[in-house]
Amino acid sequence: MEHNVILKMRGISKTFPGVRALQNVDFTLRSGEIHALMGENGAGKSTLIKVLTGVHELSAGTVEMDGKKIVNHSPQDAQNNGISTVYQEVNLCPNLTVAENLFIGREPRKMGLIDWRTMNKKSAELLKSLDIAVPPTQMLEDCSIAIQQMIAIARAVDMECKVLILDEPTSSLDDDEVEKLFVLMRRLREKGVGIIFVTHFLEQVYAVCDRITVLRNGELVGEYETKDLPRVMLVAKMMGKDFDDLADIKSGHLEKKFEGAPVIEAEGLGHKGTIRPFNIAINKGEVIGLTGLLGSGRSELVRAIYGADKADSGKLKVNGKEVKINKPLDAMKLGMAYLPEDRKRDGIIADLSVRENIIIALQAKRGMFKLMSRKEMEEAADKYIKMLQIKTASRETPIKSLSGGNQQKVILGRWLLTEPEYLILDEPTRGIDIGTKTEIQKLVLDLADQGMAVTFISSEVEEMLRTCSRMAVLRDGKKVGELSGDELNQNTIMKTIAGGEENNE
Repeated sequence: MEHNVILKMRGISKTFPGVRALQNVDFTLRSGEIHALMGENGAGKSTLIKVLTGVHELSAGTVEMDGKKIVNHSPQDAQNNGISTVYQEVNLCPNLTVAENLFIGREPRKMGLIDWRTMNKKSAELLKSLDIAVPPTQMLEDCSIAIQQMIAIARAVDMECKVLILDEPTSSLDDDEVEKLFVLMRRLREKGVGIIFVTHFLEQVYAVCDRITVLRNGELVGEYETKDLPRVMLVAKMMGKDFDDLADIKSGHLEKKFEGAPVIEAEGLGHKGTIRPFNIAINKGEVIGLTGLLGSGRSELVRAIYGADKADSGKLKVNGKEVKINKPLDAMKLGMAYLPEDRKRDGIIADLSVRENIIIALQAKRGMFKLMSRKEMEEAADKYIKMLQIKTASRETPIKSLSGGNQQKVILGRWLLTEPEYLILDEPTRGIDIGTKTEIQKLVLDLADQGMAVTFISSEVEEMLRTCSRMAVLRDGKKVGELSGDELNQNTIMKTIAGGEENNE
């Protein structure tokens, strides 16, 4: 099949100071195929795309287009060589019309002036040829995200791209919009365009892709025909587990009997575009884990409960009473606490001290008319510095000078100070040392023993098996199963994430 290879990347390596992001990766794309590039967070997908499109210089390896060696020093070089990229965040101008966006930088001109009539006519022909139903004179900001992405694709096609890279294009689209995008992708495949589809949605890969390349930790795991790779094997390759050799790791939990109304009860709760309606009940003294591949909807599920993304369907009960949560402060006042995944962006306030970072949530919960005294603040900070063994020169040290693990403990202290009934921990041990990880896991179990309800999200399945008494499994923005007791083992979790073998084709 070498004759229709359009893009050949061989021995691609990329090193950043102190980090080897790609190691000897091969990638082959044929004309007229849709090729999925898959891998978990940090697998090297983005780096490979950036090396190909000239955002990063490669450290070693070669790139060939149509059998000729090329070196892209910039995205403009890549464009000139027939490689176009459409990103998740559409890179167009919302304050211009559809036609202006299609022809930006290459507008047809007459006597030195833009020939609007020709531009609108050419735009209409291009949009019609790709079956994109939007008038060329419409402002881009009045188009849906899906239409904006199709316009970005149309622009790339009109610039005669041979390779089209779609980087997470479906993340913010609903099912109907995704289907329309797939129709367009299949039409381009028929025209001979080679498409690299970067996504984390398993169902979409099996719906539209001909082949799959899997990366893990910057290395090539393999390249497969989609029809020959069962979903559960794809999950195993992405997660780095040998499916047949997995040892069952039993949870160290004592089986508890949970009595009384659940602390949290969601019925049909959902947020359009991020998490489909789900049901879940979380009991006092229980640690429930959320598992699934990156982008499966784990964080989005808890954000809908907590009001970080306001739910637009379903209902939520706290301790048996129906409540309305419009914003995180409402959730805090109902006894919830949320330690977010991205602590640098959503957690720490870098320039404030350890003390200020610890007391800020309790102060917000009390409101501006019930200010904490300095003595109260200092006692609270000292209590959690001691309890969580936070390594800091003093309570007045700026939090930005602490290690990642100690910053994480400060945020945990912040939420424990509010005395929550329900604690959400999203990747609480990511990027911290093994000793601190173990401390946090023990603390979670202690809190549950004291009656707190906890939701625990982690990419490390072993960690969840050690801490959770029950697990909800998510896939492609949907809750697809719940496991407890003997089902809590790696094999069952991976089978549930993969979603059974009946849907492989």
